Amino acid sequence: MKTNKNKIINDPVFGFINIQSELVFDLIEHPYFQRLRRIKQLGLSCMVYPGANHTRFEHAIGAVYLMRSAIAILRLKGQEISDEEADAVTVAILLHDIGHGPFSHVLESTLVQGVSHEQISLLLMQEMNSQFNGKLELAIQIFTDQYPKHFLHQLVSSQLDMDRLDYLSRDSFFTGVSEGVISSERIIKMLNVKNDELVVEYKGIYSIENFLISRRLMYWQVYLHKTVLSAEYLLINVLDRARELALEGTELFATPVLKAFLSYEITLDDFVSNRIVAGQHALDLFAGLDDNDIFASIKEWQNHPDTILSYLSGCIINRRLFKIKISKKPVSEQKLILLKEKILSQFKVSNHQLHYFLIADTISNSAYNKVSSEKINVLFKNNKINDIADASDINLSVFSETVRKYFICYPKELDIK
Repeated sequence: MKTNKNKIINDPVFGFINIQSELVFDLIEHPYFQRLRRIKQLGLSCMVYPGANHTRFEHAIGAVYLMRSAIAILRLKGQEISDEEADAVTVAILLHDIGHGPFSHVLESTLVQGVSHEQISLLLMQEMNSQFNGKLELAIQIFTDQYPKHFLHQLVSSQLDMDRLDYLSRDSFFTGVSEGVISSERIIKMLNVKNDELVVEYKGIYSIENFLISRRLMYWQVYLHKTVLSAEYLLINVLDRARELALEGTELFATPVLKAFLSYEITLDDFVSNRIVAGQHALDLFAGLDDNDIFASIKEWQNHPDTILSYLSGCIINRRLFKIKISKKPVSEQKLILLKEKILSQFKVSNHQLHYFLIADTISNSAYNKVSSEKINVLFKNNKINDIADASDINLSVFSETVRKYFICYPKELDIK
């Protein structure tokens, strides 16, 4: 029986999305992609914004919709994009996040250290290319910027790509943060190509200014929200403690796939060679790991005899998040010493276990990278091109400067002035 592949998806952000390609439909049906239904787009932001439970799955579908819209606009403006290229760049944006681990960015350097989600995305795409008899070859070339038409890569990965246009629209929608609302449709209608570079026509300059302002506000209000940071660093510490215990040989409940990542040091070389780990190929092992493995295990760890693991796990499950304080200056050594003394006294831990209860780190953000090779270029009526930072009527220097802040996290029981 032939499956009807002319599917329409009802998306809450963009409305009805038509899946125009049989290859895209087949890739959506693949287990690697279906796994994204079980990966939250915004990690633990739902602990601050209750509606932020959307996943990487719908983000990727939304990015496909925007990509198809961009292709249609560029074709109308005379850019030659073949059907094969259109399918390939659509596949590239569909699969751009397929290598994300549980809770998206949160655990990127915890369960698999030194391996980025982009690297795993590429490896999974290459594996799928093998399974689909080479049909993803062109998509991989575009994804890695090896294809002659550079602007196609920019649609997938740049400072004004379909990824950013979707996640700003989607994240603002599900968090209810109206400051993040952008006009993605207007921006796409203003796109063009000049000298194989993606550009924005001058009429769209105000939409780009709004895009940069919205991106800056979303970072400080959502992605780097102080309570979100507290929850996510707490989650990292829970996994770090579980990993430490597992490597010591301590009996620990975990789903089989999570137990493998806790018990073995899995490296990039293991993924590249697709080595057998705990009875499975490394890539398949990773593709079996999602948010459910983490939360099911943490829920059980609340009752573990290790007091550190049980305490931290209970904090996550019951939302007893650590107190967090953010400042423009580093925390004073005197305050750190006072907190360490209180932790040692109250939690009866050793010096080398202090880091589970006291987190001191920095956060930084810049809405626009002016020195990047992938600048946002504005096309004027006289055919001249200028960087958005120079073309704008307002001073965008604040968006290109990296803002760095310092923070400390510690149990609320220790609250000090």
